[in-house]
Amino acid sequence: MTEPRDAYLLIAGERLGVEGRETLDICNPATAGVIGALPIATASDLDAALAAAKRGFAAWRQVTPFERSKVIKGAARLLRERAASIAPIMTREQGKLVREAEGELLGTAETLEWHAEEARRVYGRVVATPVPGGRGLVTREPVGPVAAFSPWNFPALMPGRKMAAAIAAGCSIIIKPAEETPFTALAIAEIFLEAGLPPDVLSVVFGKPAEISTRLVTAEEIRKVSFTGSVTVGRQIAHLAAEGVKRLTMELGGHAPTLVFEDADLDAALQFIGRSKFGNAGQTCVSATRFYVHESLHDRFVDGLAALASGLKIGAGDDPASGMGPMANSRRLEAMERLTDDALAHGARLAAGGRRHGNEGWFWQPTVLADVPETARIMNDEPFGPVAVTSRFASEDEAIAAANRLPFGLAAYAFTRDLARATRLQTRLEAGLVGINTTMIAFPETPFGGVKDSGYGSEGGAEALDAYLTTKFVHQI
Repeated sequence: MTEPRDAYLLIAGERLGVEGRETLDICNPATAGVIGALPIATASDLDAALAAAKRGFAAWRQVTPFERSKVIKGAARLLRERAASIAPIMTREQGKLVREAEGELLGTAETLEWHAEEARRVYGRVVATPVPGGRGLVTREPVGPVAAFSPWNFPALMPGRKMAAAIAAGCSIIIKPAEETPFTALAIAEIFLEAGLPPDVLSVVFGKPAEISTRLVTAEEIRKVSFTGSVTVGRQIAHLAAEGVKRLTMELGGHAPTLVFEDADLDAALQFIGRSKFGNAGQTCVSATRFYVHESLHDRFVDGLAALASGLKIGAGDDPASGMGPMANSRRLEAMERLTDDALAHGARLAAGGRRHGNEGWFWQPTVLADVPETARIMNDEPFGPVAVTSRFASEDEAIAAANRLPFGLAAYAFTRDLARATRLQTRLEAGLVGINTTMIAFPETPFGGVKDSGYGSEGGAEALDAYLTTKFVHQI
């Protein structure tokens, strides 16, 4: 696949380029250089996308689940075939290692295939009623056109699973991926069209996020909203959706606590934690972040994590020798500096990293901060970057209270070889996703979502299609 120069809007099968439009720069995080231009959708573009979604829903809802499944399976097959050629494009616009990008694309293909299979498993039921001769039918029907919003940290998986869920359920969808990473999302949309999806069913728009979200979420045509992003923006989206009483799924990030007990397998824990904390340069909503370590193990844990962090080679994502790529944008780099400096000012100890790396691009050293007090901002605000923070605990109750003290509840992890404790933690940790002796908590077959300020609803698993379906009861005599 040839690397694109400029992005475009994809509305009802029409590709609308940058000519004559206001644009945004697309940058390479490894160099901070401009690699292309992104057209900003106008009000008339959004109106066209809404009209297409209305037409697309009317037609697509009539297509059998079997035929919908075939289209999505075809897209999954094409994505697998092209993963190796799309991966460098993702790296160029997002910064992650090419091997991470290819892994994400293959995982997205698996997710598409799962939704294709679930499209054929939307069941109803027959209910006996108290009326003689009465027959009750419970049916599931697609909710309607969908407005979806996805972030830049997983430019394939996030848009891909939102597209797949809506299409599998029989809905049309307008998606606004992140403006930083348009090329990957467009590649996936083009694959869906090539696999046979009618053009009116899927549109891709970019531009000024507040303007686009306000127009789409409040539009009469839209009946379902799916948003992945920050808590602040999520609250605004929820307010807009509530005005129209619209179905809403929100995944709003977190600040994942990780409890390491005195009986943990330390070497195994560090391997899992290292991949979770420094993969994708820490820019993952379920990344292990706040490490509460038993006082008997704390210093050994810090030494081990610091050694792992210091051993990572920092470099461009397209360099096979790199162990961690750059931050995705300059905002994240500035945030790492602010949060690290604030933690040190509050008395934290710097065990590894702590500085910008190099003079080009947006690189930050893998960082470990030990004995960080809860008054430091980084213990309360999600860093969304390659910075790990640790604190000591003495008892299980103390550790759980620390883990649950924030309003976030997306992911939580614990490492222990005590089976009874592991069972207690499953219940006591306030999170939608819990990993015990592992940080692997996301699969196509399983639900993905949080509690408290981390949002509500699930993507993935058998639950994925629920939010895109309405339930109807029919009584016939």
